[in-house]
Amino acid sequence: MTALTILLVLVLLLVVFGLLFRLQILTSIFSGTFTRDIGMSNSVNAILMLVFLVVGGAWFAYSFVENFNKMNPPIASVHGHQMERMFWTTMTVIGIAFLITQTLLFVYSYKYQHKEGRRAYFFAHNNKIEVIWTVIPAIVMAALIFAGWKAWTRITGPAPKNSVVVEVMGKQFNWLVRYPGRDMKLGVVNYRLIDAVNEWGFDLSDKSALDDFTTNEIHVPKGVPVLIKIRSRDVLHAVYMPHFRVQMYAVPGMPTRFWFTPTMSTDEMRAKLGNPKFNYELACNQVCGGSHFAMKATLIVDEPDDYQNWYAAQQSFSEKNPEVMAASKQKAKTLVAPVAAQPEAAETAPAPLAASY
Repeated sequence: MTALTILLVLVLLLVVFGLLFRLQILTSIFSGTFTRDIGMSNSVNAILMLVFLVVGGAWFAYSFVENFNKMNPPIASVHGHQMERMFWTTMTVIGIAFLITQTLLFVYSYKYQHKEGRRAYFFAHNNKIEVIWTVIPAIVMAALIFAGWKAWTRITGPAPKNSVVVEVMGKQFNWLVRYPGRDMKLGVVNYRLIDAVNEWGFDLSDKSALDDFTTNEIHVPKGVPVLIKIRSRDVLHAVYMPHFRVQMYAVPGMPTRFWFTPTMSTDEMRAKLGNPKFNYELACNQVCGGSHFAMKATLIVDEPDDYQNWYAAQQSFSEKNPEVMAASKQKAKTLVAPVAAQPEAAETAPAPLAASY
């Protein structure tokens, strides 16, 4: 305890001496007797401000031009062009504001560096300037937000009736893909039915699920609207297809969707890029775990006739897994059946998670 008391006394003495020293300096400043030698460091820092502006700006411009094609892959969807215009309009507005403010920041730092005998002008307030730099950004931002809202509402609105429906489900660390069969209806799935074979949890007691089929890669027809229905089985994922300018979160417990119309087949994009091995891809761009980097799926855009041939050749999940069908029916019946002993007080089983949202 004594040692602690001594330590506190020493700390308080240091604080008192520091305050006294500071008070002496302030007294000297107000009396006009205090002088400080600025030296060359201030001028060097001011020059370095301009150097940083020029060199940093040149490096940014070089990096932007050099990586432009990597950041902006060719557009392969109808709405992609509108998204691109919105993006570059926003970037232009922000870029102009950034260029003006950063240039003023570094130039003023150089121009108004410390000089003996020069004192800063105290500028307290100006209503006109306040109005200008409040109203103009507000108008510009409101215009950008309104344009974005209109485009987003149109893009995420109801898909056309002739849309091809594909459902994808993200899980650590791959994508599951399923299509409706000849009835063009996705059947019911139930998470309680998921196992090593039935990864979707198909409820094969539902007639609409009998002709649904799964694939390892996504096929869509060129020139036809495609509705992507999106699920997540575990954590937050995201459906990201850069060539189509598509991104939508896959959220556990909350189905989402996005529709687009492809305009270039895989073969056409390969010819355009000069890369015969090119494939469109669906990637997860949300860090979802240790193997996030591997969470990709191949997407192939076919000509309409080729897509029809591919679709006709697919075999339903129930046909490929006959042993699952009987077990799945029995398991689903057990899940939804009421308690026989007390029908009047039977607890209603949870409804299976339907895919027809």
